[in-house]
Amino acid sequence: MSVATAPALRSERTILLTLAAVQFTHILDYMIMMPLGAGLMREFELSPAQFSHLVAFYGGAAAIAGIIGGFFLDRVDRKHALLWLYSGFGLATLACALAPSHHALLAARLLAGAFGGLAGAVVVATVGDVVPPERRGRGFAMVMSAFPLASIAGVPLGLTLANRFQWHAPFFLLAALSIPILLAITRNLPSRPPLTLTGPRPHPFRAMRDLLAERVHWRGFAVTAALIFSGGCVIPFMAPSMIANVGLTENQLPFVYFFGGLATFASTRWIGQLTDRHDKLHVLAAITVPAIAAVLVLTRLGPAPLPLVLVVTTLFFVGMSGRFGPATALVANSVAPRFRGGFMSLNSAIQQGVGALANLAGGALVWSDAANHLYGYEHVGLLATAAFLLTLVLAHRLRAAAPHAATNAPIPAAAVAGD
Repeated sequence: MSVATAPALRSERTILLTLAAVQFTHILDYMIMMPLGAGLMREFELSPAQFSHLVAFYGGAAAIAGIIGGFFLDRVDRKHALLWLYSGFGLATLACALAPSHHALLAARLLAGAFGGLAGAVVVATVGDVVPPERRGRGFAMVMSAFPLASIAGVPLGLTLANRFQWHAPFFLLAALSIPILLAITRNLPSRPPLTLTGPRPHPFRAMRDLLAERVHWRGFAVTAALIFSGGCVIPFMAPSMIANVGLTENQLPFVYFFGGLATFASTRWIGQLTDRHDKLHVLAAITVPAIAAVLVLTRLGPAPLPLVLVVTTLFFVGMSGRFGPATALVANSVAPRFRGGFMSLNSAIQQGVGALANLAGGALVWSDAANHLYGYEHVGLLATAAFLLTLVLAHRLRAAAPHAATNAPIPAAAVAGD
């Protein structure tokens, strides 16, 4: 490494850490609903299907916001967009904390989903803007490390606060964390003017038409949809299943997230390095095989000792989150810079919309008896397995349409120039 490149790499690392902090709170806001599920179902007397609606509406709002964002995110400064969106997210989480009823919480979750989903799209687009292809796998891995960090620290802390101060407390924590992160965005992120073709900027509807006219974009959307569906149908009922079917107590539940997050955090950097060194489709396939095994065991797990439970759930976390690095890099590399903001906004909409559908699909397959024992979770595991395999098929099709996306080769000049 030369002296000239060292400051640039330090600046890049600072930007990525700031973006990871944004993702941390956004992901924690989504994840915290899962372990709080049992308590919220008791508090508001919700059925499993009603709880899945509470989770799904968050994703539905993010999906609608992502579609709207697709028209303008390539026309505004990335930093300014993120500041406004993240401010809205912080206020929405505060509204969640203050919600006095199920319907008030549902409304606040709609707002949090809309702002958080768009903020996440800006984060991913910014990574693609500031990190060159040869380091993009590690860049995405650093930002994606927000998931295991949320599992290691955020979810156990949120559960501890909820057990001690009721379910409102984790949302107060998220609202408080948004303040220093907003300051970090202001200080650390550079202004990123819109990346457009030379000459006048196209009308938003024309820009959207051009974006949707690219076949490779549709293949990227399909990969994202299958990737999200595989986890979205399983995760919402993992915590309730651990308590109702496996026999864990609510005090033992944080260990599931702590050890799963710790192992995922340890593996994230390694997976990022593999993603940069090897064909991204091959890395995705190598992680998918053990992930399928973990899902099939997890969704059939009955009463079991805590150590065995931790082995299964830890493998599940590593496999589920490990797939996102190579898949996201594959999709992002297939998109020309001039389309990146709008594409990622629509991609975020697809993530959230498909996640909501997956939540509803899982809720439709799971039911409970008078003793709150959950049934049908094994069917959800089969559904997730089918989505795992479909992800690989669709990723292969994306690589066939954009071979450079699976390697560190630059985007072809024709795609960059818009020819």
